[in-house]
Amino acid sequence: MRFHRNLVEAVLDGADQIFNQGQYADKAVERLLKRDKRWGSRDRGFIAETLYELVRYKRLYAAIAEVKDPFSREDLQRIFAVWAILKGHRLPPWEMFASTPTRRIKGRYDTLKTQRKYRESVPDWLDALGEKSLGEGLWEQELHAQNEPAPVVLRANTLKGDRKKLQQALAAEQIASKPLDGLPEALELEERPNVFRTQAFQDGAFEVQDASSQQVAHFLQAAPGMRVVDTCAGAGGKTLHLAALMENKGQLLAMDIYGNKLQELKRRARRAGAFNIETRVLESTKPLKRLAGTADRVLIDAPCTGLGVLRRNPDAKWKLQPEFLKEITGTQQEILQRYSRLVKPGGKLVYATCSILPAENAEQVQTFLASEAGKAFRLEGEKSLLASRDHSDGFYMARLVREG
Repeated sequence: MRFHRNLVEAVLDGADQIFNQGQYADKAVERLLKRDKRWGSRDRGFIAETLYELVRYKRLYAAIAEVKDPFSREDLQRIFAVWAILKGHRLPPWEMFASTPTRRIKGRYDTLKTQRKYRESVPDWLDALGEKSLGEGLWEQELHAQNEPAPVVLRANTLKGDRKKLQQALAAEQIASKPLDGLPEALELEERPNVFRTQAFQDGAFEVQDASSQQVAHFLQAAPGMRVVDTCAGAGGKTLHLAALMENKGQLLAMDIYGNKLQELKRRARRAGAFNIETRVLESTKPLKRLAGTADRVLIDAPCTGLGVLRRNPDAKWKLQPEFLKEITGTQQEILQRYSRLVKPGGKLVYATCSILPAENAEQVQTFLASEAGKAFRLEGEKSLLASRDHSDGFYMARLVREG
């Protein structure tokens, strides 16, 4: 590989923004890719893929480079050099790489790769938590799988057409894809093009949504004509899927505490042709009181640690702090207690997270079922998805039926 200085400098700028300034990796990459309109798809791919690789293996590369954060520009150059050497690339004869100790880098890698916390690049506390929660073998497999880049998966918007029609439309724009078994709307792309520039996207024919996430709406068993409430809708990926499954019939109420996210949902809904969605910013408990006992289906896509989606958000493992788990599990139980009241007798509730920790998943459901509010519910089914086993994001979902 031949390195170009402006691309390397862009990677170093991005690493500084993510590691030192605390910016989210996806946002930093998005801004960087707009820096120079002359960059082609290969240039943009190099910047994005290299940056994500540096984020995934931050601890390993920094340890080999013998630097600690906050990283100076020289430190970041050394980390980049480690990445390049370990990937088998020849460094250019630039001054910043003049004293790169290639043999020492390889030697330190051979030493450090014997320790999981370096090999898979994870903080000590998180490594200990994962091993305790999942067991050593499964945790190691999952860590390794979460360090693999995630594929691009699309969900065909059945309000506009089926998966076959979408596949044909993408092929007409030279984008190859393959259907995923068991998921009627899912297409996995063979490469990583900018799908947001396609005519199919402008026409609302699809949304980008991982295979695991696509299972949640189906798991809720929503049907046309129902009253469905998406309680933590955010920007509405699952809301839009529900609208399609409901065929735009019935009432779909999307709620969130963040109005800006619901504005994004409205924009996406217009493009998707989803018009049975009503958004509501939760500024008080009054809307919940009025809706108590009226919903056929309630989805709680709960806030969580996000440890099931590190393939997509690798910087999360560096931003998470040990005390956050205790805080978020408290919030999750509060949300379960509050929103379960919306379900009418005979109705169903799905609690879902993009975490792989039992403390956020099955244990939360059992705690709820043992509570006063949970006595009216029974567990009808649950599903756990793992990157190492299911080749998709780590997810959990439980479906509860209100019997009284």
